[in-house]
Amino acid sequence: MSSQAATPVPEGTSPTSASDQPAMIEISGLNKWYGDFHVLRDIDLKVERGERIVICGPSGSGKSTLIRCINHLEEHQQGDIVVDGMHMTEDVKRIEQIRRHVGMVFQHFNLFPHLSVLENCCIAQTWVQRRPLREAEATAMEYLERVQIADQAHKYPGQLSGGQQQRVAIARALCLKPEVMLFDEPTSALDPEMIKEVLDVMVELARDGMTMLCVTHEMGFARTVADRVIFMDQGQIIEEAPPETFFSAPRSERTRLFLSQILGH
Repeated sequence: MSSQAATPVPEGTSPTSASDQPAMIEISGLNKWYGDFHVLRDIDLKVERGERIVICGPSGSGKSTLIRCINHLEEHQQGDIVVDGMHMTEDVKRIEQIRRHVGMVFQHFNLFPHLSVLENCCIAQTWVQRRPLREAEATAMEYLERVQIADQAHKYPGQLSGGQQQRVAIARALCLKPEVMLFDEPTSALDPEMIKEVLDVMVELARDGMTMLCVTHEMGFARTVADRVIFMDQGQIIEEAPPETFFSAPRSERTRLFLSQILGH
């Protein structure tokens, strides 16, 4: 797997959370099944404001399912999820309220092929947040500029490279001005030469203090950006540590085996 590095985040950008503020995300006793398959087992996780977490592990370990539960793209059967002080329930209005705080970028870009880049970035703003079109377009151009793709605003997704499409997907999520960003293997569908341009955008978000959870095998990115690296296997959190400890002195034999395999490629 690739371990391509990205531009470093300066020292001093680690999160600082006010004592009177709740954690951005707090998960306790989370369990999920697909039929008889127990995909998430007793997950406890607290994410502070501004914290950057990388989640890694073998295929089928529950990484993507975990972050998809945070905005109710996956439904859990046991446990509690609290996002920005709001408890996740089955109430549709509460789910929508939480989703306004959570942006997500997927492995596949999920752009509408019949809409231009600009229109892709405006549609949720105008339909979900009811912003006037002129305001939505201004916001879209602001974030397209931020991910360095504003010059492609009037093209269609099919006219862009994979790296460009993923940057559009990031801009689209940012247009809704979320408090936290979830990334589900955002570079795994990209050619190697396109990976760094997407990782650099994510580094910029980290530099600006965005709370981030990223499922990825990009270990260079984890070393550069993460405040904590979490290793999952068989639906459980096996190990979590700052990157310098995670990579140099992992406690679990399972973690050591995983790192020897992934860093050897």
